[in-house]
Amino acid sequence: MTTQLTSTPICILGLGLIGGSMLRDLKDAGHPAFGWNRSSETVDAAVSEGYDASADLDATLQRAQDEKALIVIGTPMTVVGRMLDAIAEHAPDCGITDVVSVKTAVLDAVREHNMQYRYVGAHPMAGSAKSGWDATVTGLFYGAPWVITYDLAEEMAEDDIDAELPESWLQTFRDVVSLGTRLGSEIVPARSLAHDRAVAKISHMPHLVAYAVAVTGDAGGQLPMSLAAGSFRDGTRVAAAEPDMVLSWCDNNVEPVLGALDEVIELLTDARTELTTDGTATRLSQAGFDARTRFEARSGMRPVIRVSLNDDNWLDQLRHAESIGGRIDVFENT
Repeated sequence: MTTQLTSTPICILGLGLIGGSMLRDLKDAGHPAFGWNRSSETVDAAVSEGYDASADLDATLQRAQDEKALIVIGTPMTVVGRMLDAIAEHAPDCGITDVVSVKTAVLDAVREHNMQYRYVGAHPMAGSAKSGWDATVTGLFYGAPWVITYDLAEEMAEDDIDAELPESWLQTFRDVVSLGTRLGSEIVPARSLAHDRAVAKISHMPHLVAYAVAVTGDAGGQLPMSLAAGSFRDGTRVAAAEPDMVLSWCDNNVEPVLGALDEVIELLTDARTELTTDGTATRLSQAGFDARTRFEARSGMRPVIRVSLNDDNWLDQLRHAESIGGRIDVFENT
């Protein structure tokens, strides 16, 4: 059984690396998709390559309303509120998702706009240090984890186990799963806070550590920079990411980032203590080697959980998939 794909058109707000690459792949797949970007330069570049794009936000959202499209917010977190304001005015019946790198902050903004009944968050774990339309590529999402959130379902079940989710949310959930599947991603369910704690460790923290290593090397003068090779290059690769982008993640995910930062500081402090007292850093080096070995052994091996939206226990299936980092295959019995 494979995920049942929907034919819902996709409206993408923001044609940077993620949104623009999504537009490319959807067009290649023959799926109806159109986009908006604030920069007319970006829009002109996309249109010149044959893509359906506009710099008129109101008109784009009115079109989304007319075509009953799924709206994908692909803008920085700083303008998500403005996007929601515009959606409320011009596309009041459309399902909404996003590809922002934090989920709790977006969910809070969605709740402030009372849009949680037609919102399902997403986060494709794909990208690069580059940004903008010029960085967009086809196949960016193929084989990548695609996080999908289910906070409303969890909250309603906690309040009333027999509560029925609104069809607007269920349809958005189907559409978001379908979107990620169509782009070749592996759908991984997670509640927003669990997602944010996870990405603080494996996405936000590597950027902060890379910045620290880059600064340390650079502060050593010309000789260290002359000798820098593979380990320095690989260890600081993500330091090439625009600071504003990384800060938009960390600034909207403070508590999880602080928790991850405390863990890293504690490990390095322990290593320093061991070097001072025993002349070695065996514990950290061995633990890090073992952790990396486990990561390589697990890489790309996500167990598949089949989820039927017709089953009474489908929410339990999502919880189980989240607990083991599994991907889901969503279907409905007919």
